[in-house]
Amino acid sequence: MSKQTGRRHVAGLTAWDRCAVMGVVNVTPDSFSDGGRWFDTTAAIKHGLDLVAEGADLIDVGGESTRPGATRVDEAEELKRVVPVVRGLASEGVTISVDTMRASVAEQALAAGAALVNDVSGGLADPRMIPVVADADAPFVVMHWRGFLEGGNVRGVYDDVVTEVVDELHARVEAVLEGGVAPERIVVDPGLGFSKGADHDLALLARLDRLLGLGHPLLVAASRKRFLGRVLAGPEGAPPPARERDAATAAVSALAAHAGAWAVRVHEVRATADAVRVARAIEGARGADGAEGAR
Repeated sequence: MSKQTGRRHVAGLTAWDRCAVMGVVNVTPDSFSDGGRWFDTTAAIKHGLDLVAEGADLIDVGGESTRPGATRVDEAEELKRVVPVVRGLASEGVTISVDTMRASVAEQALAAGAALVNDVSGGLADPRMIPVVADADAPFVVMHWRGFLEGGNVRGVYDDVVTEVVDELHARVEAVLEGGVAPERIVVDPGLGFSKGADHDLALLARLDRLLGLGHPLLVAASRKRFLGRVLAGPEGAPPPARERDAATAAVSALAAHAGAWAVRVHEVRATADAVRVARAIEGARGADGAEGAR
């Protein structure tokens, strides 16, 4: 599959001519990366606008941490965290993705101006999610998921992680299609760090072509994750803190953009925005060189 085909347009969203940059706004006190920094509604809205100014094409707003061992927040609290931030950013013309596993949160966020639903469970955590997304005719991110990570239960045993993730994502996409979500509105995500160790994440990044073979735009969410800490660990084996993994994140973003990803989801936007633009410029130069050579 060509890079351009892999990066295909998602119906209902802007058609970018390069890999899009999705900036993260965690309205939580306990995110693994930046928990508590943007917990206040006003601070979260300002942070989202700052990320747009730094080059984000869309903003992913979430009110529940999905780090391993995190305890789920109740529905009322998640709504209280997420909906005002979505409404505030949407009023400024920002394209919003809502990061939630709850249909009620997705429904109210869409009503408040969100354009995309990003469900790390791919609709498995809440049976109402797919009908809500289908009824709203909204784009939907289907992530590879093997269950909640509470208690450190990562269920990360694979014989062939790439084949198994591709097959499980394919099955989940088929279920989402049967639930009424339009095929041109589906995005797939390999779920880096979810029920996966560092070797699994690296293997998936090495074979993004297999994920693109599913025939849907691909979202890569590698930002600050544990596998990067493992790669960057010093001689003593101590991984750097999450906020010191942004250069590594930008490197993954450039590689994902070159491979044909539709978007990358990141906490620190500026370096990744630069990286995907450079990747696009190099693709353009390669195309121009090929056209020149054909004359």
